[in-house]
Amino acid sequence: MSPAADSDGALELIDDCLACCGRPEFLPRLAELVRSLGPRQLMVFELSAERASCLVSANFSALRLGEALAARYLDGWFRQDPLLPRLLALPAGACEVVPLHAPAPGMGEDYWEIFFRQPMLGGKLAVLMAGATRRLAVYLYAAEDRPAKIAPALARILGRLVLMHFEGLPASATPAPLALLSEREAQVCMGILDGRKAEIIAGDMGVTVSTVATYRRRAYEKLGISSRGALFALCRPR
Repeated sequence: MSPAADSDGALELIDDCLACCGRPEFLPRLAELVRSLGPRQLMVFELSAERASCLVSANFSALRLGEALAARYLDGWFRQDPLLPRLLALPAGACEVVPLHAPAPGMGEDYWEIFFRQPMLGGKLAVLMAGATRRLAVYLYAAEDRPAKIAPALARILGRLVLMHFEGLPASATPAPLALLSEREAQVCMGILDGRKAEIIAGDMGVTVSTVATYRRRAYEKLGISSRGALFALCRPR
């Protein structure tokens, strides 16, 4: 495929994202755009000095990267993120693109071990954004043997699309990461988060238990997790 064709494809997907910004269709379109650019994992976090929330977890490989990258990050490791001070220092309206290769200045050995070496990641491209009401970090993770090459201008566009979407959303009872799923997949995950057994979820949805298991498997694959515990870690409020 020629560079012009690649560019046209990215522009089409960006246009799709703009058209459905603030609506449920946005995150699947965003995931499709990011997947086309080559990263193995997309994570979006809302961060402050004391709090972290996962807004998007999208896995594009066979590895369960979301489990390693999101759950432990949210369990306090975000405070060790070498990019957190840069995000907190940004003036309102600013957007900064930062390539991060490990080990990097300010990165502790334990942080490098958990978030880069163990999941076999060569680095990430970070887009840091200070909006009117939120500070967001978009992390695009690359494999050790297959770095994703994304131009800084395109990375900034990705970041601004994400910020536009989340700053325009009303409060919702559904955890943000589940917005990437289909309606049925999200229903199953909400049932799990509510503590209901598969049989009860199946009865509420009018489907078989095996169908619930299928929706659960698909949801976990999209989120990059492999267990009930990881789902709770990803979706619980911080």
